Amino acid sequence: MTNPKKNLLDYDRLQLEKLFTDFGEQRFRATQAMKWIYGDYQLDFQQFTNFSKTLRDKMAAHFNTAVPELVSEHQSTDGTIKWLLKMDSDNAIETVYIPEKNRGTLCVSSQVGCSLNCTFCATGAQGFNRHLTTAEIIAQVWVAAKQLNHSHKNRRITNVVMMGMGEPLANYERVLPALNIMRDDFGFGFANKRVTVSTSGLVPQIRQLNADADVSLAVSLHAPTDELREQLVPLNKKYNIASLLAACREFVADKKKARITFEYTVIGDVNDGAEQARALTRLLRDIPCKINLIPFNPFPGTRYKSPSAKKVDQFKEICMAAGYICTVRKTRGDDIAAACGQLAGEFMDRTRRSANITKKIPLEVR
Repeated sequence: MTNPKKNLLDYDRLQLEKLFTDFGEQRFRATQAMKWIYGDYQLDFQQFTNFSKTLRDKMAAHFNTAVPELVSEHQSTDGTIKWLLKMDSDNAIETVYIPEKNRGTLCVSSQVGCSLNCTFCATGAQGFNRHLTTAEIIAQVWVAAKQLNHSHKNRRITNVVMMGMGEPLANYERVLPALNIMRDDFGFGFANKRVTVSTSGLVPQIRQLNADADVSLAVSLHAPTDELREQLVPLNKKYNIASLLAACREFVADKKKARITFEYTVIGDVNDGAEQARALTRLLRDIPCKINLIPFNPFPGTRYKSPSAKKVDQFKEICMAAGYICTVRKTRGDDIAAACGQLAGEFMDRTRRSANITKKIPLEVR
């Protein structure tokens, strides 16, 4: 049985250099290939005109540059765009672009579904199928950039956030090369601080990310106590708040002006109280950070409800009075199910979690 062709989008520049040298070529071929793929959106080896005909033929025989099929594109009334991308015969994932006045943010997925089962998240409720490959992760940026006519001179995308479907740090070995390509001058050339990895709190991987990549970190906290967080984020049973915040302190310890973004989904009558806001401000007092409040977005089958605007405003005022930068994430793309916590995609759920969503015991209201 012959080995399948290797996808060049699976490799960052250092990995590509090794691949080319192992293939009997010079290291500079790696940067040439990256310029074609990420600079010119060219996937046909025969169009790599600075490669000899012999090398082009050898490349086509051993490698490919496959990107997922674009199944659909939906645009919200507020300009948000959601793309459905086909990963394989049974699976599709969603990628979202959010345009604003001075920035354009691309929300990228890292898994088909999510294995963590956070109880307020549509993706978690749909279950889990598999990790995405590096090629499938970076191809989301490639497809979006091509659709948007993004270039180094026309930067439609200014920020990339690993906040789509899945837990990025649970797929660390494939996410890391994708982060490198995003920030590489011969890739997409995004500034380090404009690439953000969002995690529900995988402590060892947070420490590894700190050692491996200079990127921004967002932490999905959602509760100021272990008791409540364990009900919202089951991962908290393994890595409690104290261990998570210790890793966060290390992450920003030697970085000038670095701040961690703590994401807090505000759920009506669950975690939206004034005392919970005050507890949160006490919890984070020694960590350079900002707080991003996310009003809960309902999805079919959920037992939770949105908070009142009054409660969200009160929560924000308490955080700001304690000296924090605190923002409320504006709901974007909810009319096309592209808002935070609404991404679900289309995939085969190996966990059978989606079949059990209506059987879950309601969360105790505090």
